[in-house]
Amino acid sequence: MKDTPLSNCERDFLLKAIEEKKRLDGRQTYDYRKMKITFGTDYGCCFVDLGKTRVMAQVSGELVAPKENRPNEGIMFFNIELSPMASPAFEQGRQSELSVKLNRQLERCLRNSKCIDTESLCVVSGEKVWQIRVDVHMLNHDGNLMDAASIAAITALCHFKRPDVGIQGDEVTVYSPEERDPIPLSIYHMPISVSFSFFQQGTYLLVDPCEREERVMDGLLMIAMNKHREICSIQSSGGIMLLKEQVMRCSKIASVKVSEITELISKALENDKRARKAGGRCGFAESMPQERITALKTDETSVEMTDASERANDIVENAEVPPQTVPSPVVPAPGVGQVGQGLQNTWGLEEEEDGDEEEEEQQMEEEQDEKEDSREGDVVEISDSEEEEVVILHPETQDKSSKNAASSSNQKGAETSKQRQKK
Repeated sequence: MKDTPLSNCERDFLLKAIEEKKRLDGRQTYDYRKMKITFGTDYGCCFVDLGKTRVMAQVSGELVAPKENRPNEGIMFFNIELSPMASPAFEQGRQSELSVKLNRQLERCLRNSKCIDTESLCVVSGEKVWQIRVDVHMLNHDGNLMDAASIAAITALCHFKRPDVGIQGDEVTVYSPEERDPIPLSIYHMPISVSFSFFQQGTYLLVDPCEREERVMDGLLMIAMNKHREICSIQSSGGIMLLKEQVMRCSKIASVKVSEITELISKALENDKRARKAGGRCGFAESMPQERITALKTDETSVEMTDASERANDIVENAEVPPQTVPSPVVPAPGVGQVGQGLQNTWGLEEEEDGDEEEEEQQMEEEQDEKEDSREGDVVEISDSEEEEVVILHPETQDKSSKNAASSSNQKGAETSKQRQKK
């Protein structure tokens, strides 16, 4: 299923608004949407809300054999899933060009930038290493998926803790969290992607484009940077030509945004750590009683119930006394229905049906009489021969004419016999 395309009027309206330095949600040119970072019950589960764009990242680890060319390093694996729940343009079980591009950009941003110490993931050189898998699920698509995915992935990696491992000879023992405290990953820096959209061949620039702005943009520039102003990766798409001054301007903007987002991630991690240490509810356990998971949440309205009984007594005392006799519910007017035992039907349907039945019976009787008359008047005789049929239309007139003809022939025969006797 493909997404609904934009009309020409809507496209012109968006471009005209961008020329006037106005955006649909009221933001300025370099403003990010409201960002919210929450964590799940387990370590390594992170939710990021960037406006209406919602992304979930889950980190998991298992012991596997290392690669032959790097026997002392762990393995990092990234996977981005675009489900149809996020947008009708995404198809289930089919890898699109967008998912491939996002996967490559995320790997280039996190793995190629060496933000994680992969050597610390080695358990037994050449035999056992930790494979860290990062699954990013798109829950809702409203533009700028790359920024939300990179923030969710690096936050989940910072929040994840792998189980402790003990080695005795050739045996490798993985301890549960109850036996030994899990160990966090060794992360050097936090690269974060910042997206810039260009319009009218680079004339206008916007930060954090929404879904409708991405449809009308001419090109996109994604810069992954850490808070030390080190560019981890940079990628341009759309086929537009950018000047050196434009790229430098975007890098300066990205450095400011990355420092703000990094501070927000650090505060969210500290708050979650403090809540878990205090033994309070965290993750889904905290969200359920507050009903933050439900989509259709109604606002609570305060109702004054202190004098409810007094007001109810006043209403009962001041109310009119109901009549003792109940009027008859029988309505003689046709077309009005009534419900109850022992009451006649007042819809007038039975009378009409009875009248219709009587009329139909009369018509049937008249038709039968006509058919009988026609049968009596019209007599069809089939002769023995198969060649012709004799139809007698008026048998009575024919009988009379035959009798007259027979009597006249008899008279003529009598006259001829008298004449012969005279002769």
